Amino acid sequence: MARWQPGATQRLVVAAVDLFTEQGYDATTVAQIAERAGVTKSTFFRHFSDKRELLVAGQETLSRLLADGIAEAPAGATALEAVSVGLERASEAMGPTNRELGPRIQAAVAASTELQERDALKSVGMAAAMTEALAARGFPDATAHLAGELGVMAFKRGFSRWSESDKNTAGLASFSLDALKELRSATMTLG
Repeated sequence: MARWQPGATQRLVVAAVDLFTEQGYDATTVAQIAERAGVTKSTFFRHFSDKRELLVAGQETLSRLLADGIAEAPAGATALEAVSVGLERASEAMGPTNRELGPRIQAAVAASTELQERDALKSVGMAAAMTEALAARGFPDATAHLAGELGVMAFKRGFSRWSESDKNTAGLASFSLDALKELRSATMTLG
């Protein structure tokens, strides 16, 4: 096996998704993932603490991009306008590989209770990052929490629709922003 090849993280994620699709999450070992990715087991553990972490690779970066976008929103922006800027910023980091792997990752998560729990933690982390960024802008706690949760829902709904759409359609930002508009409208009907 070649050592120190570039792109090991992405190769490990793709290999894991392929194996999870072929044989299921529980039946897949770290050794199999490393072999399929063309790296050693020790290289795997330099990138990930365990195989669960493969499907949430980039979570910290995504949370940071969402928070950075919120922080950079124009002065006077409402909480949801700031979340929109965060969604746009995070969407810029999502490329063709993310789009291609999206439905396969969602299927792997749906088939495993362990991965569903990890995915829920990812959502909590994203919401916390947005809530903290909104609080730093001076929004009241309840407003910051609600806007952060709506941002997570919009990102997830947008990502799902984007990854399942015709490849010639608009980018992720358009899908996420449309989802945020839908959710905002839905809150108006709550009474």
